[in-house]
Amino acid sequence: MTEGENIRQTESAGAEWIGFIFYPPSPRFASRMPDYLPEHARRVGVFVDTPTKDITEIARNWGLDLVQLHGKEPPAQCRELQEEGLEVIKAFSVRDRATLDDTAAYEDVCSYFLFDTPCTGYGGSGRSFNWNLTEHYQGRIPFLLGGGITPGSLGKLAAFSHPQWAGIDLNSGFERVPGIKNPQAIARFVRMLGTLHKTTGHSD
Repeated sequence: MTEGENIRQTESAGAEWIGFIFYPPSPRFASRMPDYLPEHARRVGVFVDTPTKDITEIARNWGLDLVQLHGKEPPAQCRELQEEGLEVIKAFSVRDRATLDDTAAYEDVCSYFLFDTPCTGYGGSGRSFNWNLTEHYQGRIPFLLGGGITPGSLGKLAAFSHPQWAGIDLNSGFERVPGIKNPQAIARFVRMLGTLHKTTGHSD
């Protein structure tokens, strides 16, 4: 996210984590610090093949709680970031079962995985991947489900289940323009998702 008041409204709408993208080619690039940073939601910095020292410097300046890595970062770099006191989310573009097998090398150095849609960029494609592929994930690290989730995804989410599913990543499907979220749409979605979880027996 990029603008202070929009961040404040989105936090109030029920977002538990709020992301800031530190990848200059992205249309959502956080080119400057906004005049409001989340006080209740956890702060997530999104990076693509960025050196560890640069990530840690940004993390200190922005008060990040987690870093989300979308490039070809090796397990060794994830460990370095852990040792700096940061929780690490490693993103995987899920093309096939082999992609999920690749997560094994990161089991001891990440707090979460993000399973996202393969695309030419690094997320934010607005497209979904085949969620049935997650049936092959047998790891012990919880994962976030991303890729093309929109206000119309509730039915699909109601049918989805996995013991390590920990949350969802809302991005382009809830934006007015890149980097600016629609807080009203997020509030409605969070409210309906909470009702859905109670109905289906999923934990929050």
